[in-house]
Amino acid sequence: MKRRTLDILFSIGGLGLAALLLVIGIVLTSNANFANTYVRDQLGAQNITFTPADQLSDDEKNVECLVENAGKELTTGKQAECYANEYIGLHLKNMAGGQTYADLGQPQSQLREQVATAQQTNDPALADLQAQLAEVSAQRDTVFKGETLRGLLLTSYGFSEMGTKAGQAATVMYLGAALLLLLSLAGLVHAFRTPPSRTFAAPSPERADTTA
Repeated sequence: MKRRTLDILFSIGGLGLAALLLVIGIVLTSNANFANTYVRDQLGAQNITFTPADQLSDDEKNVECLVENAGKELTTGKQAECYANEYIGLHLKNMAGGQTYADLGQPQSQLREQVATAQQTNDPALADLQAQLAEVSAQRDTVFKGETLRGLLLTSYGFSEMGTKAGQAATVMYLGAALLLLLSLAGLVHAFRTPPSRTFAAPSPERADTTA
């Protein structure tokens, strides 16, 4: 096979692959932009603002991301992760001693049974039991809302991370396409500088032995 023909074939193949990587990069960039815009718009619609620096509690002041974002509007995935894990998570832990919505279900059920029994027997402790039930029910309701918001914010964070990864992958595709384009152009230049009569042949066994 002629060397020029081989160079042209490899160069055309390289250009085709570069075009494919470019298209993949454009698609990934589009997905990354969509993810970032969607997360920003959805979080912005919630009108969540971090607590100002002068109003942070002692525990909150020990959290770096809460201090950095103090007073800022929540609009990014990283901010959503911080607010969910460090702000909401901290308050939920302090409110119910670290108990979750499911954990509070058992004491709530027990108190309901005790209140029902006390009502039937006219137990003097009825008022106290009702107060305990009201407190546990309020805690469980608050924890449920907090855990729900926390989950939604972490979902937004995960979606934003997918967009970030897509952007990084797009950069790799662009770099690969640029490298293949340069190599293909170099191959074409080499092809047209190579004499048309020159052929590409593997070295003979005798020459290979001599070289070795």
